[in-house]
Amino acid sequence: MITISIVIILAYPFLQSCPPAEAIKSSNSDLDPLFNYRQSPNFKNSPKCTTFPISSIATKICNPPLVHISMTLDTKFLRGSVAAIHSILQHSHCPENLFFHFISSSDTINLEPHLGKIFPLLSFKIYYFNPGIVQNKISSSIRQTLEHPLNYARNYLAELLEPCVERVIYLDSDIVLVDDISNLWKASLGLSTVGSPQYCHANFTNYFTPKFWSHKKFFRAFHGRKPCYFNTGVMVIDLIKWRKYRYTKKLERWMKIQRVHRIYELGSLPPFLLVFAGKIAPIDQRWNQHGLGGDNLSGSCRNIHAGPVSLLHWSGGGKPWLRLDSGNSCPLDELWARYDLHG
Repeated sequence: MITISIVIILAYPFLQSCPPAEAIKSSNSDLDPLFNYRQSPNFKNSPKCTTFPISSIATKICNPPLVHISMTLDTKFLRGSVAAIHSILQHSHCPENLFFHFISSSDTINLEPHLGKIFPLLSFKIYYFNPGIVQNKISSSIRQTLEHPLNYARNYLAELLEPCVERVIYLDSDIVLVDDISNLWKASLGLSTVGSPQYCHANFTNYFTPKFWSHKKFFRAFHGRKPCYFNTGVMVIDLIKWRKYRYTKKLERWMKIQRVHRIYELGSLPPFLLVFAGKIAPIDQRWNQHGLGGDNLSGSCRNIHAGPVSLLHWSGGGKPWLRLDSGNSCPLDELWARYDLHG
C-alpha cells in the first residue's frame, strides 16, 4: 500500500523501472503486432511463502493456500490484461502462489501459448464462456462496449470455476496493482457473499431509469437495505455462498426484467447493484481508485483521490494504452505504462 499524489508521483519506489523484460522471439509475434510482447521477468516467492510440490494444473487448482484471481481475456483488451498481470506479480511477495482463472469467449484464437510465453512461470487456466448463454439476455446500453457478452462472464464464475475454488478475486483488465494482492485476498467478508469498495456519496438513483423508481414492484428490491454504489471491476467473492444462494439465477432474473421494462442502461453493473447493493462487505477504497479512464471523447483526465492507493482502475471511456499510442495521454497513464509489456 502506498500514498500517492499526482504532484509527486515520480518519487515513489513502485514507479521505478521494472527489471528488463526480454523480447519474445516467435514467428507469431513477428507476423502479428497483436502478440508482440516482451517476456516478463520471472518473479519468485520470498523465503516465507508456502511451497507446493510440482503438480499438474488440475491438481494445483485445489491447493488451499492459493490466491485465486479471475479476469476476462480477449484480444481487444489483451494489452491491459498483460499489464495488470505484470503489476500483480511484481508486487506480490508470493507470486508463485497465485492462480489465474481467465475467462474467454473466443473459440477461434487460443491465447494460452501467448500468455505462456509472456509469463513462463504463471499458473493459469483459460475457461471458455459461451456468448450464447447471455446473448438473449443482454439489452442495449449507453456504450456499445458494455453490451459485449464477456462483460457478463463475472455472473457465472461459480459455474465456470472448479467446485474446489471457494473464494476468488475478480478484476477488470484495465487495472494495475501497486500493493500485494494477498492483502486484498485476506479481506473479511463476514456474512456477505461479495466484498468491494463502496461509494455511498454517489447518486444511486442515476444507475436506474425513472421507470424503475416509479414502479414499487421494482424499487422495493432495496427494501430494508441502504444501497450504495460499488464498482464490479474489483470484487472478492465467496463462491460457497454464491452457489448456495444461487446468485447467478438472481442476476439473470433482473436481466430478463430489463429486456422487457428498460429499468437501467449501464450494462452488467445494475443487476449486481439490485442483488448486492446494501449487502456487500465494504473493502477499503484504496483497492479501487476507479474512473481514471475519464472520457476519451472530451479528452478529460482524472486524478486519484488523496490518501493510500493499492489499485488503480482506468474504468471509463479512455484506456491508457490507446491514449499513449495516440500521443494524447493523461498523467496517470505514464504509471500504467511502467507495466506495459507490449512491443
